[in-house]
Amino acid sequence: MTRPRVSVVIPAYNEGKDIVPVLDRLFGAVTLVCEVLVVVDAPDDTTVAVIEEYAQGQPGLRCTVNTYGRGPANAIRFGIEVATAPVTVVTMADGCDDPRQIDDLTRLVERGVSVAAASRYMPGGQQVGGPWLKALISKWAGLSLWLLAHLGTRDATNSFKAYSTDFVRSVGIDSRDGFEIGIELIAKAKRLRRPVAELPTIWLDRQAGVSNFKIAQWIPKYLRWYRFAFGPRLSVAQIRARSARSLSKGA
Repeated sequence: MTRPRVSVVIPAYNEGKDIVPVLDRLFGAVTLVCEVLVVVDAPDDTTVAVIEEYAQGQPGLRCTVNTYGRGPANAIRFGIEVATAPVTVVTMADGCDDPRQIDDLTRLVERGVSVAAASRYMPGGQQVGGPWLKALISKWAGLSLWLLAHLGTRDATNSFKAYSTDFVRSVGIDSRDGFEIGIELIAKAKRLRRPVAELPTIWLDRQAGVSNFKIAQWIPKYLRWYRFAFGPRLSVAQIRARSARSLSKGA
């Protein structure tokens, strides 16, 4: 297989056959040479057998078992670590994201941005469905960061983003629990003064299965990175040192 231009990382938890239409749309939409990494927490996850069957017709698809610990943050960390492409796109297994934008997000990173965000809150973007409180908090956080911290996107909390794989590996990922990786990496890009871009997206609430987003549990983790986005310029070494101190305190 030709080296992929983009690695698509999909954290999954007991999606079973619900992931099939998501993969159908993804492979029907992405025109760039890609690898698709579905990351699960355990070999007995109901997603595994479905992916193994689907992969018989898609050599770029593989299911991999996360060894960093349970939860979506660790699954995303693991997926980015084993990705082989210079660009990594993180998208969800619930079908809420529009895979037609993976090509364009990838090209933005190839042109030099460290993070390219799919934005629900810029002109042309929209969120359809989903819990109203979650949507309100997400929109407030994204727009306030854009206005006050000049973050480069109006949708910092959306997990659907493309990253320079080298950028992510250089700054590391501190998150260990939820979906706050999206805001963590964009806050780190801001403190490093790395370029960030956005494209409008239409997010549709999932049609099958149950969301694993736990708003009360994860809000404090989002607030940590919200605050971090404000501050003077840092070097990669300074970011890594802060991460090491933070992780040692949490150990």
